[in-house]
Amino acid sequence: MKRILVTGGGGFLGSWLCEKLLEKGNEVICLDNFYTGTRRNVYHLLDNPKFELIRHDVTFPLYIECDEIYNLACPASPIHYQRDPVQTVKTCVHGAINMLGLAKRLNAKILQASTSEVYGDPAIHPQVEEYWGNVNPIGIRSCYDEGKRCAETLFKCYHMQNNTRIKIIRIFNTYGPRMHPHDGRVVSNFILQALQNQDITIYGDGSQTRSFCYRDDLIDGMMRLMATGDDVTGPVNVGNPGEFTIIQLAENVIELTDSKSKIIRMPLPSDDPKQRKPDISKAKELLNWQPVTPLREGLKKTIEYFDDLLKSDPEFCKGE
Repeated sequence: MKRILVTGGGGFLGSWLCEKLLEKGNEVICLDNFYTGTRRNVYHLLDNPKFELIRHDVTFPLYIECDEIYNLACPASPIHYQRDPVQTVKTCVHGAINMLGLAKRLNAKILQASTSEVYGDPAIHPQVEEYWGNVNPIGIRSCYDEGKRCAETLFKCYHMQNNTRIKIIRIFNTYGPRMHPHDGRVVSNFILQALQNQDITIYGDGSQTRSFCYRDDLIDGMMRLMATGDDVTGPVNVGNPGEFTIIQLAENVIELTDSKSKIIRMPLPSDDPKQRKPDISKAKELLNWQPVTPLREGLKKTIEYFDDLLKSDPEFCKGE
């Protein structure tokens, strides 16, 4: 049994990670300031004697004891991280410094939840870990993109200078139950609009591509990376190499929800990537991992979640 800290543990992915770690018999400390995470995601864990919930902001130091740290704390959708870009950068950078300092003191393994956004609007396709990226350092997405890039730098520096036991995972688009209904991500947007027979909003002509990884597959890859030896530091891409256009996603959602929604188009936001697809060769080699959930199967489970949410808590779905 390990004592494991999950920062951002009240979020979409963090809450599922906490659940899976508890199922493995570990003690789990869930840390969240609930800026984008929510207690509803971990309510069902509160009675578990091996689970502890702490409200804390990672931009401030933390003094606890643990064996492993999963650093997931950071708003991960444009609508949230652009609301307070300065705080987003602080969460990425100060949060990394504080968690790395804790890991150094404890000689604990620490995993950084990085992102495919470090590749920016990529000039190569698919994206391999050796690619340095094409990122606008002063754009509307730069608080997140460059914040995560700097966090990766800090992790590598702590490893080189202090032999800190690091892992870096680059997460590609992930979806599934417990996504926040107002995170502005394309999957949650389309599903909520379709379930309510509202117009489905596509930005640009819909030809831009994304690769959608179901949450269970992503969490499995994350835990596999943490379980590797100290010689495996990453970064490692974890995502689904299946590539879909945004218009294909919208058509799938309309079909699966039997919706009367119409597709409308809006101007493409600044710095929005045109293509996104992971090369997962390293994940296959180092982690023996690849995604197993087809898009339509994952969408069905996600649609069921949002359908239940609309019925049980319509106010939460209407506004924050």
